[in-house]
Amino acid sequence: MKAIKTSFLVSLILSSALCAQEIPQGIIDTGNKLSKTLLQQLGSKLKNEIKTNGLISAAQFCNNNALTLTEEVNLAQIEGQSVKRISLKERNLANAPKSDEAIVLQNMQKMLASKTLPPYIIEKEGKTYKYYKPLVINKGVCLKCHGDISKNKELSDFMHEYYPDDKAVGYKMGDLRGAILVEIKE
Repeated sequence: MKAIKTSFLVSLILSSALCAQEIPQGIIDTGNKLSKTLLQQLGSKLKNEIKTNGLISAAQFCNNNALTLTEEVNLAQIEGQSVKRISLKERNLANAPKSDEAIVLQNMQKMLASKTLPPYIIEKEGKTYKYYKPLVINKGVCLKCHGDISKNKELSDFMHEYYPDDKAVGYKMGDLRGAILVEIKE
């Protein structure tokens, strides 16, 4: 079974490398730019909120503003480009992946486990490119809201009230949190 999994991952990596040669540089550049823009928008505002007003206020900020900030990034783009966050363990249903996106996230988890996760994955579907930027938890601050939150009663109560179906907890350092997905139409 392990040989089959290894073979699958090697095939996936090789096919990704072959496909990468066919991907126009403009698609890669756009994916890099939009994913970076969204991460900076959310990250800087969230970091400031934690520093200024504390963890609960930051959780409230995310609840009230994360989707709006994503939409603001989308509105600043040219027609045919969009960006969003996706996760297999979403906090907000708006971040749930479509079935094909879930498969990519599952493959990212396998690649992360085998230490072969690339900085991005691009798939082409018809006239649309899908650029996936993996989000790996590499900062302790992320675990304050996405790790074991049971020890922080105030935060835990907030999450249960505002996200009753929250799946985005229990992560550890180095886990795949999800991906930034940039869609680019030709």
